[in-house]
Amino acid sequence: MIRTAPEGRGYIAGAWTIALVLLIVAVRTGSVAWWVVTVVWLALSAWVVAFFRDPERAWSIGERIVVAPADGKVVSVAETDEPAFLGGRALRISIFMNVFDCHVNRYPVGGTVAYRHYNPGKFGHAAAEKSSLDNEQSSVGVAAAPGKVLIRQIAGLVARRIVTDHDVGTTVRQGQRLGMIRFGSRVDVFLPVGTKTLVRTGDTTRSGVTVVAEWS
Repeated sequence: MIRTAPEGRGYIAGAWTIALVLLIVAVRTGSVAWWVVTVVWLALSAWVVAFFRDPERAWSIGERIVVAPADGKVVSVAETDEPAFLGGRALRISIFMNVFDCHVNRYPVGGTVAYRHYNPGKFGHAAAEKSSLDNEQSSVGVAAAPGKVLIRQIAGLVARRIVTDHDVGTTVRQGQRLGMIRFGSRVDVFLPVGTKTLVRTGDTTRSGVTVVAEWS
């Protein structure tokens, strides 16, 4: 059985309820058009289950490593300003999640949640560079033993709900669920300049498994 995220269970129930109604109508009418609609909706309902999957994994754990917070594709590895939590220049690793990726996000390091900020904004293409400034986003800063790490969940074109689980003061584990973004989005990780990067643009990542950086 596929384990699913709690945020998706209402969507899943709704999709399969409609699928059942369409199936009954198709059987009773025998209409080719209704059968086509039913098959298409069944495929969509299966995708909704897959989208909200929350798989069990063998996490990569280690105080000296930083793991990917999201499944997806690395779209940028760059140095940038991060004044809110790191207080200056930072290394940013950006991971874009398409609608077929698992959208449960996880903590790249363990430590204490020391910062949280939500910023309402636009819903532009999440892979674009300006989305880190313009789009709706939720930022979580973790004080880890080796240093500070900021995780920023950024909404995409069709994302309309960012979920972030923990409040300031919460102790979190590496690989523990951080939250999720519904329907297409991006997650950025900000690290101190000088942290050794182990991924590059174009690489694919698995949340909690792929090691993206290593503390110096």
